[in-house]
Amino acid sequence: MDVILRIPDDLAQRLGTSGEIGRHALEALALEEFRLGHLTKPELRRLLGFGTRYALDGFLKAHGIFEPYNLDDLEQERQDLQRLGF
Repeated sequence: MDVILRIPDDLAQRLGTSGEIGRHALEALALEEFRLGHLTKPELRRLLGFGTRYALDGFLKAHGIFEPYNLDDLEQERQDLQRLGF
C-alpha cells in the first residue's frame, strides 16, 4: 500500500528528504501500532524490514520500548540457570 502525506514545503525542508520523512512516518506508525498491541514483533520486524530479531530489539530499545519483565520472569530464569548447573 502506498500512502501520500501532504506536508507544507517549508516544514518538509526542515524534516529531511522525502525518503527520510517517509521512513520516519512509517516508524512512528509502526511503533504506535506495536504499543497498542495491533502488531506483533514478527509483524513489526517485517513491516520495518529488519533482517534479525537483534536489529528489531535495538530499534525498540532506541525508542524506549522494553519487554515487560517481572519477578516471575526472574524466578524462571533463576530456575533455568540452576537446572543448567550455574
